[in-house]
Amino acid sequence: MTSGMHAGKEDFMNLLLLGATGRVGRYILDYALEDGHVVTVLVRSPDKLEDYAPGYGNQLQIVQGDATNAEDVAQALKGGATAVISALNTDGTTTLSVNIALLVRLMQEQSISRLITVGTAGILQSRTEPDLYRYESSETRRRSTRAAEEHRRVYELLHESPLDWTIVCPTYLPDGARTGIYRVEKDFLPEGGSQITTADTADFTYRQCKSYEFVRTRVGIAY
Repeated sequence: MTSGMHAGKEDFMNLLLLGATGRVGRYILDYALEDGHVVTVLVRSPDKLEDYAPGYGNQLQIVQGDATNAEDVAQALKGGATAVISALNTDGTTTLSVNIALLVRLMQEQSISRLITVGTAGILQSRTEPDLYRYESSETRRRSTRAAEEHRRVYELLHESPLDWTIVCPTYLPDGARTGIYRVEKDFLPEGGSQITTADTADFTYRQCKSYEFVRTRVGIAY
């Protein structure tokens, strides 16, 4: 799998990115801007992106707001997005599920169908107990299931929606450079996979804007 796309007029994208200041989201922002796409970001703290603004001009639109506030999300979508990427964190709250419920409604209202989110390998199916999610099975080492349960709620909301969604489900996420070389599998974590860097998770997530291979499914990703 190789990295690096360069936008021409025929493949120009206008993206709305949520979670742009996070560990995965910041890489997605970098990749999209480097490729010449227009990116609108909805962030609580615009100062975290002040280094970007001078270099990208109108290519980067920063909207200050809260991803759980309907008016703020609607305002961010008014930028003309053709696809939405969410790399929001759970933050130990219901932020993800509240935001997804808003996106499902607001995207339909604006006839935007493509949504890619970053989830967790915990909501993939267990290989040893296929009727269970990984976080419910003996495959997981995590004691707390709170974050996985929030990601599961997101999956359920999207599964019930008419959107063209994809949930990218990474396992352990250390920081690290983009290699563009990794394994992906529908509904399951690639066998023996134990980690994937933030940069490579962002690489695959970003690529889904132009791919319909994994529409309306979860995708496990690992080395």
